[in-house]
Formats: sequence, C-alpha cells, structure tokens
Amino acid sequence: MFVVRPIARDDLPAVLALSERTGTGLTTLPASRERLAERIERSLASFAGTAERAHACYVFVLVDAGDRADAESGRVVGIGAIEAAVGLTEPWYNYRVGTQVHASRALGVYTSAPTLFLSNDHTGHAELCTLFVDQAYRRGRNGPLIAKSRLLFIAEFADRFGGKVIAELRGRLDEHGRSPFWEGLGRHFFAMEYSTADYLTGIGQKSFIAELMPRHPVYVTLLPADAREAIGAVHADTEPARRMLEQEGFRYEGYVDIFDAGPTVEAFVDNVDAIRRSQALLVTLEEEDPVPDSLVVDVPWLVANRRYAGFRAIVASAPRHVDRFPLRPFAARALGVAEGDTVRAVPLAPADR
Repeated sequence: MFVVRPIARDDLPAVLALSERTGTGLTTLPASRERLAERIERSLASFAGTAERAHACYVFVLVDAGDRADAESGRVVGIGAIEAAVGLTEPWYNYRVGTQVHASRALGVYTSAPTLFLSNDHTGHAELCTLFVDQAYRRGRNGPLIAKSRLLFIAEFADRFGGKVIAELRGRLDEHGRSPFWEGLGRHFFAMEYSTADYLTGIGQKSFIAELMPRHPVYVTLLPADAREAIGAVHADTEPARRMLEQEGFRYEGYVDIFDAGPTVEAFVDNVDAIRRSQALLVTLEEEDPVPDSLVVDVPWLVANRRYAGFRAIVASAPRHVDRFPLRPFAARALGVAEGDTVRAVPLAPADR
C-alpha cells in the first residue's frame, strides 16, 4: 500500500536521493542537503502551526508502506509540496506573455508583436510544487495520489491558503538537457549555464534575478525559433502532470518561467474540481470482502483523514456514490481512523465524480 504523509526529519537521506534523480529544471528540489534540511524544518514548523503564512510550506512524501500499511517506516518514493503564499518574503518572478501594438496611419502599417513582461502578479497565491516520483514507482495511481492529495489538504484547511492556487511546470529541454529559451534569452544577461542558474534559484540565491534580468519588455520575434517555440511548452516528463491539472480545472493564462519558459497554470481554489467535489464522509469498516453486486461498479477514490499535523492520504476503492465511506481495516490503519470517524474523499478521476 502507498500512503502520503507529511515529511519527517528522518526522511532527509531518502529525499536527497530523490533530488539527485530529478535532472535539471525542478528548482524546488535541489540536490543540496543543507537546503533540503532547511525545507524540512520549515515544513515541520508549518505543520506545528508556528510558521507565518508568508513562510509556510507543507511538504508531503509518498511512502511504500508495504503490507503492514506502515507509513512511518516505509520507503519514501515520491514527494510533493504546497507553498502557502509565494512572493511575500522575496519577489516571485515570471514572464507575462502580452502584446505590443505598433501602428502608423500615415504609412498604413499595423503590427502586433508578442512580448514578455517581467511580472510579480502571482504574489500571495498558493503554489503546488516539488512534485517528483521515483522512476521505478511511476505506475498505477502513485503519481495522482501524491499530486492530488495536496488538493484534499487545501480543501480541508482552506483558511490557511489564498483564493488562488498555481503550479509552475517544467519547461522544454533538448536531448542534452539544455533549455532553448535560456540559450535564446537568459544566457545573454546571466552569462552562466542554465543548470547553474536553476541550481542557484533552488538553493535560495534569487537576488541575481532582480540584479541581472532586463526590466524592459522582450520582443518574442527577436528570439531564435526554438526559443519562441519553447514558450509555454512543457518538459516531456511533465506532460502527465499538465493533463492532470487541466482536468482538475487549472488553466494556462499566459505566464511562463523566466528561465525555461515552462507554463504556469492556475485556478481559483473554489473552481478546482477535486476540492469542490470532495466530501466529508463517515467511515464504515468492512471486515470482509463485500458480496459482489453486478449493478455496483467500484472506482478508485482519493481518501484522507482530516488531521492537520497527522495528515494521511491513500487510494481506496468504493462505489461512485456513497453515503458512508467503506474502508478495509488495513486502509483504516493507514489513515489512522476508526468506525464513526470522518474522512475527506473524492473519486480520483474527474470522470468518476
């Protein structure tokens, strides 16, 4: 069984090992023991309720809990996080893709040019970030479990987040791990490799962005063709995450990362399908396999307990429509719930809701 739980200090070696497998482009999971330890401490403070909203960060791990459904000692095989409010302690930069119009009535000339404007428009929004699952475990429902469990956490504790949630998606890289957008634009101002800028951002050294980034609008037509084509495009490994978020109601609104031009997708919290359709349901324990009913079709549900620091989430099967949520004993143990407790649940796939 796979279980999602908050990260713990003892998870540092496993998370560091995961970070070393991500490759370039996942800035919020740097292969830095010091930076990851700092992130874990920030998450622990957030779950303890001692972190201010500007500093709050909730980090979750996906655990292979085995047959015992032991989320504490199981193997960490994935990670996902929520930043409660970006840009409140240091500037949050991205590019807004806009349009500049140039016209001359005397010459009969009218042109419109796509343009990149440096922006801080997402300041204060919650961010879904740091999503990564070990390659060997990218099967079944593991990816959706760690990704969407964060939505149930937001649904349950909505007062700790703003009205909008965003997700920055990794941009397109070539077969050598280089970013066409960086090569066409960023390199001219930063004089460093994309991987170096990516790493510096990940370990918190972001001041160079403000110091070196051009403040004037950038005309897209002046960039090389491959850089233009990379604007709003995602890394091949990120396509499933983009589709999943779009199915939940997230949309690309013309904002891209300043380094690799990966798209930022966003949604109002109340419009996210998994949040809006999730329900608080009483638990009923099933000691034995239920008698098959040809008229009842079970579907996978995302199920979480309703605890803050002790948050747990799993995938469990149940009919599409239930008044109480049926759990087998091992699933109840994984969540830390008993008969008569309540869970927050939603069918995993939007089509089943």
